[in-house]
Amino acid sequence: MAELTKERSQVALEEAKAAHAVVRAPEKRGKPTVVVDNLHIVYRVYGAASVHEKGNAANALMRILRRQGRPQMKEVHAVKGVSFVAYHGDAIGIIGRNGSGKSTLLRAIAGLLPPTKGAVYTDGQPSLLGVNAALMKDLTGERNIVLGCYAMGMTPAQVREKYDEIVEFSGIDEFVNLPMSAYSSGMGARLRFAIASAKTHDVLLIDEALATGDREFKRKSQERIRQMREEAGTVFLVAHNLDVIEETCNRVIWMHKGKIKMDGDPDKVLSAYTKN
Repeated sequence: MAELTKERSQVALEEAKAAHAVVRAPEKRGKPTVVVDNLHIVYRVYGAASVHEKGNAANALMRILRRQGRPQMKEVHAVKGVSFVAYHGDAIGIIGRNGSGKSTLLRAIAGLLPPTKGAVYTDGQPSLLGVNAALMKDLTGERNIVLGCYAMGMTPAQVREKYDEIVEFSGIDEFVNLPMSAYSSGMGARLRFAIASAKTHDVLLIDEALATGDREFKRKSQERIRQMREEAGTVFLVAHNLDVIEETCNRVIWMHKGKIKMDGDPDKVLSAYTKN
C-alpha cells in the first residue's frame, strides 16, 4: 500500500510538472512540491444530548446511568473541494476568518488528517510548526532544543553546530537553563520556531507561530523564511497578521467556509480580503 501511494504521488507530481512546463514556463517557477487535488475534510463530532447538557465525561456518565443513548453525531465539512499546486520557492500565505479551514488544510498537507475525499501529494516530507508544537514543560529549554532537533532527524554533531544559533535566534538567553514552565507564551513560540527553522525542510507549514514576539523577532523570522524558501522547498504560513503575510509571502490563498475564494498575488488578494 505504501508503495502504491508513493507511486501515485509520483505520478501526480510528474503530471503537475508537465503542466507546469507548458503553462507555467514563462513565470520561471520551481518544480511542484505540493499537489492538493479536490480535497475534502469532514470531521465527525458528537453534540450534546440536549441544549442544557455539555458534552463532557461527567454528563456522559449520567446519561449512561439513566440509560440514555449517546449524543447525536454531527458532521463538520471543514474543507470543501480545495485544489491547488505549490512550487519550490513559494511562500504561500493562507488567510481567512476563524473557522474557514486554514489550520485544517495545513494539517491535511502535513499528513495528520486523512482526506475524506480527494488527495494530497507532496514531494518530500512536510513539517508542521504551530504554537502548540510539543515541547516538554518540565524540561529545560536546553533539553527541548536537543530533543526537538533529534526529532527532526538531526545528528548530535548537527545539534551541537546549531545549538548556539537556536538560543540566540529565539532570544531566550539565560532562560535556556530553566524549565519551559517558566516561559511566557511568546518565549515558547519563539523557541519552537527557532528549533523548527534550524533544519532545511522540503515543505514547512507554520500555523500562527509568528503571532507572538517583538518587532525584532518578527523581522528575523521573516528573513529566516526567505532564506528557507531559497534553500529548501515551500513554506505555508497561516497568520491573522496581514502585514506578516504581505512582507513574507509571494502568493496568498484566501479560504472562506472551507473553499478557496481567491488565490494569487498578495497585493490583489489582501486588498480584496480587507474590503470584504
